[in-house]
Amino acid sequence: MSVRAEEQASGVGGGVGELVLMWGGFPLLGAGLGAALTAVAGWLADLPWVPFQGWFELLAGLPERPALAGGTALPALAGLLVAYVGTRERLTVTVDRTAVRLHRDGHARAVARASVATVFVDGRVLVLLDSDGAELAREQSDLSGDRLRAAFTAQGWPWRESDPHRDAYRRWVEGLPGLPAGADALLRARQRAVDARRGDDARDLRRELARLGVVVRDEDRRQYWRLVRLPLHREVTDGSVAVEEP
Repeated sequence: MSVRAEEQASGVGGGVGELVLMWGGFPLLGAGLGAALTAVAGWLADLPWVPFQGWFELLAGLPERPALAGGTALPALAGLLVAYVGTRERLTVTVDRTAVRLHRDGHARAVARASVATVFVDGRVLVLLDSDGAELAREQSDLSGDRLRAAFTAQGWPWRESDPHRDAYRRWVEGLPGLPAGADALLRARQRAVDARRGDDARDLRRELARLGVVVRDEDRRQYWRLVRLPLHREVTDGSVAVEEP
């Protein structure tokens, strides 16, 4: 999807080409790989270190046509599954003068323009900050940074080329002083989630840390943190409204 005119909402997404690549390319790649492995199934079945020995033994014992059908169908189905997951995980960003809408996996969040003081891309992550430096949104995607910049600047949003608070981050080390009460335990739990690649748990713990005024960013599975001021007159919020979509 291309960035539209300034007076309209600006949208950034993967577009039709990405969908064609996923739904056409992944199944074809799986089928091709399956056909190649089926052709050498007998040889692979004799190698004790090759995984899925039982599968290759089964293929090697079948007639050629059934073996080829089975050997290509299963990897093709796996390719379809990868395409489905990839489609669900795609991020679509729609920006106008009053809000940005972040859509992923059937859910959408609307973040009001009035609550946002800074927008930037940190590697492959789109980040929105409020005036206190707290994160309103942190969304990872494969979207082009140039296209995101064009979409936000076209609508007059405060885009920055880098994180203005990057120098404030410190690497987390267990027991390091300076953290609010309870934050060290949350960071320990989150490090375990990051190491185990439990993304949902890591996101939940990030939100809990935000309630304590701790902003976290990850780099090579290491955690870095900084503190933000938490106003006493309001609850910590992410500045967004969740909208369920089919």
